[in-house]
Amino acid sequence: MMTQNALVEAFHTQSKACANLDSPFMERLCGLLAERLPEEGPVWEMIRRWPGDVSPYGDSVPLRLAGAFHGLVRSGTVSALSAVYPPNDAKVSDNDLFDALCQAAELEEVYILERLKSAPQTNEVRRAGMLLPGFFEIARRTGMNELVTSELGASAGLNLYWDHYGYRLGDNRWGEDDAHVLLEPDCEGALPDPMDLSVRSRAACDLNPINLKDPKEQEKLLSYLWPDQTERIRKTEAAIAYAAAQDEAIARSDAVDWLAKRLGERHERAVHVIYHTIAWQYFPEDKQKEGKTLLEAAGMQATDKTPLAWLRLEADGQRPGAALTLTLWPGGESTVLARGDFHGRWIKWI
Repeated sequence: MMTQNALVEAFHTQSKACANLDSPFMERLCGLLAERLPEEGPVWEMIRRWPGDVSPYGDSVPLRLAGAFHGLVRSGTVSALSAVYPPNDAKVSDNDLFDALCQAAELEEVYILERLKSAPQTNEVRRAGMLLPGFFEIARRTGMNELVTSELGASAGLNLYWDHYGYRLGDNRWGEDDAHVLLEPDCEGALPDPMDLSVRSRAACDLNPINLKDPKEQEKLLSYLWPDQTERIRKTEAAIAYAAAQDEAIARSDAVDWLAKRLGERHERAVHVIYHTIAWQYFPEDKQKEGKTLLEAAGMQATDKTPLAWLRLEADGQRPGAALTLTLWPGGESTVLARGDFHGRWIKWI
């Protein structure tokens, strides 16, 4: 069982992260729970007796709980909770917000206890705006604009369909003019010039994929988004509507096992791009090492006609944001191309 200090620190850390990611409501909610976390009741006892790492770098218990509360608000199940959530929160006192949270935990303990068992999955579609310049750079370096894509930790698969979205990258437009999803990250630096790209084939895996054919699963995904970030929710809803109508299924698999099979395939005159966004950190350390070894071994077999690229947006302990890193074979050179916001709001090209 973790210490009280570790639990309080987890909520405080999440509160600060939400502030940095432009969610005043989530900053307030997590900060309030850090200060007043109740001691009695099944929900609070489960959190206090959590067997693993409660922090945002481990099991993300604050976001599990916040997702459960938001799910209740979206369903309208607890009217007192809906009354204190955005857009009604501006005139709500901390006492009223806290009381509503406690009431919801008591009335819907079965639902919340079940939701606490699941790790948060946001499948942030705006991260596709971080990936696209990386795909341009891959095409520029290889001289090939046809890609085979393999996404690790794809969750619901929203970023599997990156090439069906519209983009504004500074003064440049790319993608379908009538795309359901338009991504417009703030851009800094000399991003690669847009290029024509085509996807020969695409596939993805996740240890626990979200089935977007199921409306309940759609709602679960949306509940992990932060309730005061309406534009983020709107773009995700649009991406869900598109992805739910497609036929590709996200393979339920350990990422490294799946990767081994994908790397065994050969693709003449197309770049095989392995990519992931804020997923690698959740793989066990031994799996990270195994995955890197697999990629390097496959890279040794790459040729100018069958190049292999590893593109990832992942935390690297540096600031701001996360690193967009590319390793390209043959050669195996790794380059930090850019830094990107965790939620896809901005990209700074290096």
